Amino acid sequence: MRILLLMQWFDPEPQIKGLVFAKKLRDLGNTVEILTGFPNYPGGRVYPGYSIKPFQVELLDGIRIFRVPLYPSHDNSAFRRILNYVSFGVSSCLAGIFLVNRQAVIYACGPPVTVGVSAALISLVRGVPFVYDIQDMWPDSLGATGMFNSSFGFKVVSWVCKWVYIRSTHITVQSSGVRDRLLARGVDQNKVSVIFNWCDESSIDIRNAGIDNPDQEGGAGAPRPTFDVLFAGNIGKAQQMDAVLEAAKIQKSENPAVRLLLLGGGVEVPRLKEVAQAQGIDNVVFLPRVPMSEVGSLLASADVLLVHLKDDPLFRITVPAKTQAYMAAGKPILMAVAGDATALVEESGAGVCAQPANARSIANAIRQLAGMAPDKLRMMGERGREFYWKNMSLDVGARKFLSIFQRALGQNGTV
Repeated sequence: MRILLLMQWFDPEPQIKGLVFAKKLRDLGNTVEILTGFPNYPGGRVYPGYSIKPFQVELLDGIRIFRVPLYPSHDNSAFRRILNYVSFGVSSCLAGIFLVNRQAVIYACGPPVTVGVSAALISLVRGVPFVYDIQDMWPDSLGATGMFNSSFGFKVVSWVCKWVYIRSTHITVQSSGVRDRLLARGVDQNKVSVIFNWCDESSIDIRNAGIDNPDQEGGAGAPRPTFDVLFAGNIGKAQQMDAVLEAAKIQKSENPAVRLLLLGGGVEVPRLKEVAQAQGIDNVVFLPRVPMSEVGSLLASADVLLVHLKDDPLFRITVPAKTQAYMAAGKPILMAVAGDATALVEESGAGVCAQPANARSIANAIRQLAGMAPDKLRMMGERGREFYWKNMSLDVGARKFLSIFQRALGQNGTV
């Protein structure tokens, strides 16, 4: 099968459905090509070694990549962000119609919805099916992040999204909550499938997952001097980490052995450091962002891995990407995200759940986990890891997508 992956962001930009996905599809016996832009995300500046050109073809690990021009931007300006999205939508559509070889099926990964528009137009002109993978629910997320506050703009984006849903041959989503929201908006239930995202499996140290780090004081299997709760990832306004700091403050008096490790960068880090220092919350350790190759060993060395987002209707239908990495690492999870993410941890038995933005609830969950026997914690981690490899891995996801691509070809009358 000849598959065109259409996505605005692709390696070397961070993209979970990027090169590893393309290589997996190829290794399963397909011809895969990429249509994308010139790398500039997340900084909004074109990566070293690249420059904006009308069209460029390159090979990356044997995968042919077609790059088209776009306006590079990812700042807080709504106008420049829209220009970034629209410019790629237009250039990718033209390239897909006139320059790229005809494919059997198109896979389009959104957001932005302009990727879906481009795929729909290419599909219409070339007479090939396209599968639309929704990673972020528009226009909902635009409002939740504060990027958009125009009622007219919301109506326009909603209309465009509805048109893309109608034109798509099939739609994939990463959670049952997103599926339910699409069904409430009139999308045919037979047209929507849930396929969990996977993590960067190469960055997770599977060999050490669920095993005490021998570098800790006392060696492997010995009592640990601290009970470490690690949060890894972006630390911005959506994470609302003030409640987590307050939970750490509570634990400081209730269980001095507990440490909260915050790994990563983000706009909130300087302010949170000031809050921690002003309130004497010295059981919080801020760790700088590290390369993905180093993340796995840090996950493996923690006792518990924390997921936290503010309580927002959009986040209730979201499974944060770090959840998959945490599960693959084989460590107990403290899930403080309402909705689908909590349901996932409860279904898998991978950890304990708390109410988001509720310091007392988070502190109680930490106390519960810190009081568990090591064998019980290890069992939680193992259950999460088993659930990941059975339901969420790259191999499982890629095979599900291939099944959907074959079905789309049949619906299109190509098979």
